[in-house]
Amino acid sequence: MTRDRELHWPEYLMEAAGLGLFMVSAGLLTLLLEHPSSPAHQAIPDALARRTLMGLGIGATAVGLIYSPWGQQSGAHLNPAVTVTFLRLGKIAPHDALLYVVFQFIGGLLGVLAVLLVFGSAFSEPPVAFVATVPGPEGALVAFVAEVFIAFGLMCLVLWTTNTPRFATLTGWLVGALLALYITFEAPFSGMSLNPARTLASAFPGAIWSALWVYFTAPFIGMLAAAELYRRRGRVRCAKFNHTNDRRCIFRCGYHSPSLMREPQP
Repeated sequence: MTRDRELHWPEYLMEAAGLGLFMVSAGLLTLLLEHPSSPAHQAIPDALARRTLMGLGIGATAVGLIYSPWGQQSGAHLNPAVTVTFLRLGKIAPHDALLYVVFQFIGGLLGVLAVLLVFGSAFSEPPVAFVATVPGPEGALVAFVAEVFIAFGLMCLVLWTTNTPRFATLTGWLVGALLALYITFEAPFSGMSLNPARTLASAFPGAIWSALWVYFTAPFIGMLAAAELYRRRGRVRCAKFNHTNDRRCIFRCGYHSPSLMREPQP
C-alpha cells in the first residue's frame, strides 16, 4: 500500500490502454459480426446468434484484461463508474480516482479512433456506426432502467466475489460470463454500455448524442446502489478485481490489514 498523495502514472496509463484495447476488440467484433459485407454476418443471419458470439468475444476480452499484468496492477476498473464506486467505498484516493477517470476517457477514445483509422467508413457508417450505444426501440426510459439494473448486478457480483476468499480468484471469469449474458440478452434495450467512457468514446467521433444522459447517470446509480447495499454486509478489502498476484497495489488495501482479512460477516 502506497501513500495517498503519490501519483501512480503507470496505473493511469494501464487503465487507458486497457479500455483502449477493449474498444478495439468491440470495434473489430462488431465489424466481423454486423457489417453487411462480412462473411460471418452473411453466414449467421440470426441476430441472437450474432449477439451470443459478440458476448463471448467481449467477455473473453474482459477476462483477458482483468488477468493481464496491466489489469492485475491497475485493478482493471476500465470504467469511471467502477472507479467512483470504489472511491465511495474509501478504497482509492481521490486524486487517483480523478486520474483513473480521465485516462479511461482518453484510452477509450483512442481505441475507437484507432479502429476508425484502419477501417474508415466501414466502421463509421451504419450499422456499425462507431459501435455507439443508443437506446433500443422501447426508448430512453427503458434503456435507463436496463442500464441501472445491469450496473447494479455487475457491481454486486464484483463486491461479493472479491470479498469472498473462495471465489476471489474467479472474479474475472464471472465478470466475463456476466458481460456475455448482458450483451446477448440486454443489448437490444440499451446497447449494453455500463460505462460512460465507453459510450463517449463512440459518441464523440460520430457525434452520436442520442440519450447520452442515460449512459452518464445509470451506471453510477446502479453501481453506487450496489455499494451501499454491500456496505451493510461487511467491509471491502480492495479496489482490485484480481488481487492474487505480486503486482503492486496503489489502493487503500485491506489485504495489508489483518482486521480486514477476515471473512465479512452478515
